[in-house]
Parts: sequence; C-alpha cells; structure tokens
Amino acid sequence: MDGDERIEYDAYRSDLEMLSQTPRSEISSIKLEEAQRNFNGHKTHYDRLRADVAIKLKFLEENKVKVMHKQLLLFHNAVSAYFSGNQTALEATLKQFNIKVRSPNTAPPSWLEQSVPETFQTIFGSLSSPTK
Repeated sequence: MDGDERIEYDAYRSDLEMLSQTPRSEISSIKLEEAQRNFNGHKTHYDRLRADVAIKLKFLEENKVKVMHKQLLLFHNAVSAYFSGNQTALEATLKQFNIKVRSPNTAPPSWLEQSVPETFQTIFGSLSSPTK
C-alpha cells in the first residue's frame, strides 16, 4: 500500500468535512454530494488496499512460522546426527544450510542467510563426531 493512497483518502475526507460544515445552499449541496461520492469511492479503494495488506501480512507471518519450523527441524537433525556419530547424516543436513552462490548483481544476502552456515560451522567444527 502506497502512502499516496492514504494521503488521497485523507484529502477527500477533509474536503467532505469542510463542505459539511459550510452553510447549506443549492451549490454547496451539489458540491457536498460530489465530495461524498468521491470520499466513498476512495474510502472503498483504501479499505480494499488495507485488506490486501492485512492478507499479505498474514501470509508473511505463516511463512515465517514455516521457515522457523523447518530451520528448527534441520538444527535438531544436525545435532542428533552429530551426537550419534552419523557423519553422513550430519553432512547431508549441513548441506541443506549452505547458501546458494549469487551473481554479483543481486542483492546481498540477509543476515540470517549469512549467519546460519557460519553458526553451524562454529558448532560442528570440521564435521567430526564427538569421541566416545
């Protein structure tokens, strides 16, 4: 949703409020009706945009939960493989955390994309299992 939409909505609302406070005459009644129509149209449009944004935010929240769940599951699998001494499973799990190579013209990776592989490398070192 663009800030311009909110500004337009507020402008039509303030026009309607201003015209509704003026003394009644035939010309002001016509202007008031026109302002009411303009306001209603922009209010409907603005409300639709707000609803769209609310839906997008809900989808983002759901996606965040799914991503966090997947990351937690992968972390659990990596820790389990590490402490059980299963080198193959550990390497397979860690490969899922690798950052894909990006071309130089793309946006820099987010802090999460940068920190997860480094964190696993710090935790699990050279992928060797603990000695028993």
